[in-house]
Amino acid sequence: MTHEPTPDEYRTLLLQAPGSAFDADTEQPDLLRMFTPSSHRRALDPDVTVVLGARGTGKTYWTKALASEELRRVAADSYMIPRLRGLTVATGHGRGGTDAAYPGRRVIRKLVQRAPEGEGFREFCENFWCAVILTALKDPAALRHTDWQERIDWVADHPEAYDSALAAKDDEARRDGRPQLLIFDALEHLHQDRSVIDKMVSALFAAALDLRLGYSSLRAKIFVRPDMYDSAPKDFADASKLGANRAELTWTTENLYGMLFHRLGNQPGPEAEKFRARTGQWHPQGDGRYTAPVDVIADPDRQEEVFGAMAGPYMGANHRKGYTYTWLPNHLQDGNGQISPRTMLRAVSKAAEVTRDRHPGHEYALHHDAIRQAVLDASQIRVDEIKEDIRWAATAVEKLSDLQVPMEQSVVIHIWSTASLASELRKLLEDSENGSGPAKVDDYFSLIEELTKVGVMTRRSSGAVDLPDVYRLAFNIGRKGGVSRPKRTAG
Repeated sequence: MTHEPTPDEYRTLLLQAPGSAFDADTEQPDLLRMFTPSSHRRALDPDVTVVLGARGTGKTYWTKALASEELRRVAADSYMIPRLRGLTVATGHGRGGTDAAYPGRRVIRKLVQRAPEGEGFREFCENFWCAVILTALKDPAALRHTDWQERIDWVADHPEAYDSALAAKDDEARRDGRPQLLIFDALEHLHQDRSVIDKMVSALFAAALDLRLGYSSLRAKIFVRPDMYDSAPKDFADASKLGANRAELTWTTENLYGMLFHRLGNQPGPEAEKFRARTGQWHPQGDGRYTAPVDVIADPDRQEEVFGAMAGPYMGANHRKGYTYTWLPNHLQDGNGQISPRTMLRAVSKAAEVTRDRHPGHEYALHHDAIRQAVLDASQIRVDEIKEDIRWAATAVEKLSDLQVPMEQSVVIHIWSTASLASELRKLLEDSENGSGPAKVDDYFSLIEELTKVGVMTRRSSGAVDLPDVYRLAFNIGRKGGVSRPKRTAG
């Protein structure tokens, strides 16, 4: 007979398994916790050039995982993509710029300042990425120049040498049976000026497409936000082929719970062992890693049963308060219906912590009031992420604090105009540390559209502006009948 884990044992798992770091820049992918959602399979195909993903959907995670030979083997087996095993991977751009293959943000800013305007800037962008590609491929001619400006100038002056170097690298990769994959991530950190980013990303798309169409064993994979993909000009040859060769990083409710249960089952300790015994036949993969039964990671009815054993079926006394399995993701999703996996992990961990501290004798590991409190906490984490990656968006929404949605678009624009938002944004974007800005700083209609595209805002059928709970709560914006905002304390 299989014994059900006690509420305390479930709570221990829910506290430990999500991990201590909820930031992809600090938490490294590892063998035990690595989860391969079904919806991400195409994104990892080496022939897919562009991968669209909102903040927190896995762009940086997969950038790091693909750079690891061990984790690529796991992905190759899970997704049945054997080619992932035989790749040589290099990073062509990422967060920080510490890799010798690409310059950091301050260096890029200096290079952009030196670059000519107009058509000359377009040529600079093309040569910039050509220099990065050769450096990532460890081409000797490029590596002879330690200064990035010299490297870019050399590429501009020697187009034939560039083509010959790529052909030689392609031949070498084909002979060795190890195709070369270059990964590009964190493109929002290229520059603080969105128009500059658009031109640089456009040039990167063109360079990556040239690799795919011109060489058999050289490939690029570009992880980029959907709004940045849309705003980058597609005025280069064969641009239509880029759109046909893209994938998206999305997370269904089943994927999110599957990820959670995978982490619970792969957490070292007796609690995880009991959880595995309770939920079906887990298959050992070696080195302490287990794969869950298919129904645990894919069947919503089975998942609702498993989560119900931890949180109870309802968000209160009965179904009128909502079902725990659907209530949690419904209140964590952004305006595009997407949920960051880190947001989900943070919410269940926080709910376990609050239950332990305030409801230690509760019959379930998670108390429904603790789950509500966890949504408030997750909202703050999500807003902190927005402040880091899209600072201008946070500045715009902060102007609506203490008000209530839905709100007519004209009211939003009046508030922004009265607060001189455009001037504030221009000043904000003078500092490159605040990331890139919107496409049109002075066009408040455009700002609303851009905030809607990134999922920070939504629109009602009437045209009124709304915000999803995962942003609304931390920005202290009310909604009649919605989850209550945290009460402000005096002092």
